Amino acid sequence: MSSEDVTGSLTPADQAALALAVEALERVTFAGRITSVLGRQIGTASRFVPARVSGVATKAAGAALKAALRVALTSLGDQRRGDTRVFHRALAAASGAAGGAFGLVSLPLELPVSTTVMLRSIADIARAEGEDLSHPDAALACLEVFALGGRSTGVDLMDGGYFAVRALLAKSVSEAATYIAQKGVVDEAAPALVRLMSQIAGRFGVVVSQKLAAQATPVIGALGGAAINLAFTEHFQSLAKGHFTVRRLERRYAPGAIRREYERIAAARGVRASRGSKAAEDGPTVSAGA
Repeated sequence: MSSEDVTGSLTPADQAALALAVEALERVTFAGRITSVLGRQIGTASRFVPARVSGVATKAAGAALKAALRVALTSLGDQRRGDTRVFHRALAAASGAAGGAFGLVSLPLELPVSTTVMLRSIADIARAEGEDLSHPDAALACLEVFALGGRSTGVDLMDGGYFAVRALLAKSVSEAATYIAQKGVVDEAAPALVRLMSQIAGRFGVVVSQKLAAQATPVIGALGGAAINLAFTEHFQSLAKGHFTVRRLERRYAPGAIRREYERIAAARGVRASRGSKAAEDGPTVSAGA
């Protein structure tokens, strides 16, 4: 099916939804969100992450995802209704206030809370897009969202963008879903789950490092910490909306056709050029200083 055929088959509503998904998944970075909320100085600081901060963030990201995994595989299938994004943003802002007030030392306690809050919100977005979270692959798709926010510096759109991340995780997601379906239990030490969580944590840790670097700025305080956590939550909610929009459209149309149309929209909007000119926002630079 050609791009023209795909465009003709998509309803206007689905065409608009896919365009919004491209914007969310390829153009908006967390560093950019911080800059818009707290100003250029804080946003710039979040891109230069001391090695010590990066190491703490990576460990905390892994621990937070383990907690999220338990939630994803034991309770996300519970039926919930309504748009709870505002409620979850409020909870995340409250936990972020502690991060702003106490900085690095609070991260191992604060991050699992905010990550679990975000996962609940991601699950509600998934349901709204037609996902059945009683199925392991759908529940794991919620966890995939945490891998979508960590872009690497200087990576080309189609080499390091949304579909590249999905392709990177595809084998691990499939193996983990098969394991869960066969065993019917959650064993965090299972090789399939360990491998998937390691892959997701590596990319999630990039955004956590940016978040922590911004919160560690001396003038940030509790209010600034709340604002950063709010931006953190909104960022992953936006990624979730884009991710599950694409998955919904893939169920309705052909997956290959949706990818081609996605890439056509991205190219038409100059996303490839935008990524190249805003490389500094795509990932943090780790400095030797602690």
